[in-house]
Amino acid sequence: MLNKRVLLASLVISSMVCRGVAGNIKKYFYSVRQVPFTSVKISQNSFWGSRIKAVRDVTIPLAFSKCKTEGRYDNFVKAAHPNDSYDVSSFMGFSFDDTDVYKTIEGASYVLQTFPDKKLVEYIDSVLDIVAAAQEADGYLYTARTINPKNPHRWAGKERWSNEEVLSHELYNLGHMVDAACAHYQATGSTKFLDIARRYADCVVREVGPSDGQACVVPGHQIAEMALARLYVLTGEKKYLDEAKFFLDYRGKTKVRNSYSQSHLPVVEQHEAVGHAVRAGYMYSGMADVAALTGDSAYIKAIDDIWNNIVAKKYYITGGVGALHDGEAFGRNYELPNLTAYNETCAAIAMVYLNQRMFMLHGDSKYIDCLERTLYNGVISGMSIDGGRFFYPNPLASDGKYRFNADNTLERQPWFGCACCPSNLCRFIPSVPGYMYAVRDNDVYVNLFADNTSTISVGKGEVVLREETNYPWDGDVRLKVVNNSAGKFCIRIRVPGWVRGQVTPGGLYSYADGLSLKYSVAVNGINVAAELIDGYFVIDRKWKRGDCIDVHFDMKPRIVKADDKVAACHGRIAVERGPLVYCAEWADNDYDLFRFVFDADSSMTVTDCPGLLGGIKMITARGTLLDQTPDGRINTANRTVKLIPYYAWCHRGPGKMIVWMADGLGVMDEY
Repeated sequence: MLNKRVLLASLVISSMVCRGVAGNIKKYFYSVRQVPFTSVKISQNSFWGSRIKAVRDVTIPLAFSKCKTEGRYDNFVKAAHPNDSYDVSSFMGFSFDDTDVYKTIEGASYVLQTFPDKKLVEYIDSVLDIVAAAQEADGYLYTARTINPKNPHRWAGKERWSNEEVLSHELYNLGHMVDAACAHYQATGSTKFLDIARRYADCVVREVGPSDGQACVVPGHQIAEMALARLYVLTGEKKYLDEAKFFLDYRGKTKVRNSYSQSHLPVVEQHEAVGHAVRAGYMYSGMADVAALTGDSAYIKAIDDIWNNIVAKKYYITGGVGALHDGEAFGRNYELPNLTAYNETCAAIAMVYLNQRMFMLHGDSKYIDCLERTLYNGVISGMSIDGGRFFYPNPLASDGKYRFNADNTLERQPWFGCACCPSNLCRFIPSVPGYMYAVRDNDVYVNLFADNTSTISVGKGEVVLREETNYPWDGDVRLKVVNNSAGKFCIRIRVPGWVRGQVTPGGLYSYADGLSLKYSVAVNGINVAAELIDGYFVIDRKWKRGDCIDVHFDMKPRIVKADDKVAACHGRIAVERGPLVYCAEWADNDYDLFRFVFDADSSMTVTDCPGLLGGIKMITARGTLLDQTPDGRINTANRTVKLIPYYAWCHRGPGKMIVWMADGLGVMDEY
């Protein structure tokens, strides 16, 4: 059990959407608020419980050990004792290396909810001692400069903020520090990290802005915007919101203006997703935060347009974004290559942040549909099931190689020199409990389905829900009311788009099999009917202890096709089941997968494989293998194809993999 301060912190965070801790009343905020991760306890042996356990047991210890062996801690120690003799660039790989420490602390803080651990709390505290010692007297905390101010890191610039819009990442470091500090406070009740982060944030507020004597720059790599908005909500201090809005308002108005960092235009004039996909996703999330906190209609219009552009024209079936290796960037509309797809893991995480915020702005389930797609496919594909190996890019086809790697291989790696993806997964996966539920007024939204017990403040009371499910492997969900002091309220249960016949909003992908899935909802054993409102099945009643809701979603393999404008998917289909996209991999199929033609008219069978890849359901279908002879003739042979969830590929070594399989005899290209 965590101590009373932790409970108090949880209550403060859950209520902060209505007022800051300082007590100032807000006129605007999200119409829907997220139920905090501290209120949701994921069952340890469930789908998500196993992944959080892998992060606790493997990823977090690995990340902390890398902070030690790769010199991340040493950088803070050196900064506490600066010296003109240090050649910073010789031992610090990137100017944002400090964030590996912050992100690992953030992940460790989140994991404490599912796995309380006094020793982990104490270890984090010892790391914070090292971090605090490196902070300068005025709050500035950026080891890349402080270690040797006369000769800082090659990306830092000669003076504070002078290279911020290009390479210094001073404000990027701030963003990750603030996010981690808020999570640490929320999980432990300690203000030790929060005090450090606020001092740096106060330094930034003083020194960066539009006034005389300030550095008028905006973040070269965004994330500070959403972090400062979070800090404002936590503390009630408007200066943090003002700074976040300045960072956004002045894009396209300062010295550096390019689409790569989304600084080519003022944000309210941006209506298409362009440039570096991680920077973009963080900025769009920050725009949604500021739109909600200020009620700025121009921000809302811009972010709505950008979101629509992404999901209708630049969104992979896996929920990944950032098609191009060059610039780690969004491509042109409908430019979605498969073999060379970049789809950085960090960009998928950014899409979860964006979709969560869009849902909280508008209350429509389509945003959670997209969040779920990205979560189950584009995010967890980036980390091995055991939590110890990682992908930076996540392509949708593989020949066992990746032409952009130095060694020309495509295989999960134990770490990266630029460790943003592993450390980002480290902080994100344990935060998943905070995406399960939401509340608006007297309504409880059941957004994601996972085995858990939650305590939710709604109306003037509190309800404890116990959710039992084997999702995503089957579509049965049971919700039990364990306790209820809230009386009468609505429970809104999301009916996923994949149940309702919609692959993604905007029509970029559609089902091509003619199937119609059904669902049912029963309360205390009696079937109930209701019209869906914004994709939610709404039950409004006075709930009592012991009430039980049983939900069933048909879950069958589905065939998906892409819009004809997506050239890379011409003549191809993909298979998904429930929220999971499937792929064919070499280890299960002893032939050239790039020569296989899927029979869209064949029946597909689903098989439990509890001993394979952490326990999966495999899909088997039929098709034809094509073989071209030296004289140009084509031979055919009947074959079956075995499909596994996309997130589980490349656990058995590099080799061929495809998501989009040929479905016509005219297709003979090498993808």
